[in-house]
Amino acid sequence: MAKVLVTGGSGKLGQAVLRDLVAHGYDVLNLDQHALPDKICPSIKIDLTDFGQVAGAIMGGVDERGGPFDAVVHLAAIPAPGIAPNSTTFANNVPSTYNILEACRLAGITNITLASSETVLGLPFDTPPPYAPVDEDYYPRPESAYSLGKLLDETMAAQFCRWNPKLRISSLRFSNVMNPQDYEKFGKFDADPMARKWNLWGYIDARDGAQAVRRCIQAEFTGFEAFIIANADTVMSRSNMSLLAEVFPGVEIKGNLTTNGTLLSIEKAKRMLGFSPQFSWRNEAAATTA
Repeated sequence: MAKVLVTGGSGKLGQAVLRDLVAHGYDVLNLDQHALPDKICPSIKIDLTDFGQVAGAIMGGVDERGGPFDAVVHLAAIPAPGIAPNSTTFANNVPSTYNILEACRLAGITNITLASSETVLGLPFDTPPPYAPVDEDYYPRPESAYSLGKLLDETMAAQFCRWNPKLRISSLRFSNVMNPQDYEKFGKFDADPMARKWNLWGYIDARDGAQAVRRCIQAEFTGFEAFIIANADTVMSRSNMSLLAEVFPGVEIKGNLTTNGTLLSIEKAKRMLGFSPQFSWRNEAAATTA
């Protein structure tokens, strides 16, 4: 049984990740400032900006919660722009990631998954995207302190991998995380295409986000790789061609454009991780009304 340490498991995505890993037989420990609403797995209250606390936990120095750990999943962060002052968001998120990476280096852990963000792609796309669907091929375009921090997290991760060729760090650029109860409002999105243009009408079901994390833990590549993680469809019933023509006229269409397929390309995650979204708001909504 592989032992996995997860930070931020008390959050929206984090709880789905913990449940998925436990259901698949992993021995999981959660590190978070907040208590778990449900006792999915053991949990430690921790300040991730304190390197001593982080190193102690990752190196097995917490009584009754010892390692060694086979993998670390770092989800914890102030989760979006506008929640805290910019300097607070930056001062919390970036040092926390460094502390995780450095503590893993000292502990000899070579399997790390980081939560990055779709925001590095240029959200809220006040400047139109370079093409659609967007993918990982163009250089990140952070437009907020939060997004800048995520880019610095990815940059640090790439350098840690350069230092150690045995290290694997997966950076998951999660789209807007949704739980099934969130799908009740999706039917209203068609009325105003501008309301969700900020992330090209994307989303990720928390359960599929958890699947992506598990597939990163199981992956076999080495080095640093970033992956967009979104569901296979948009939040809209309107066609992509109609949406792009109205909201982003003139943006290049790159590759195949399906009627309602995601405009946040997940082809790399499919190819390298075997990622395959299983949940769609369309199916959930149909099941609710059936």
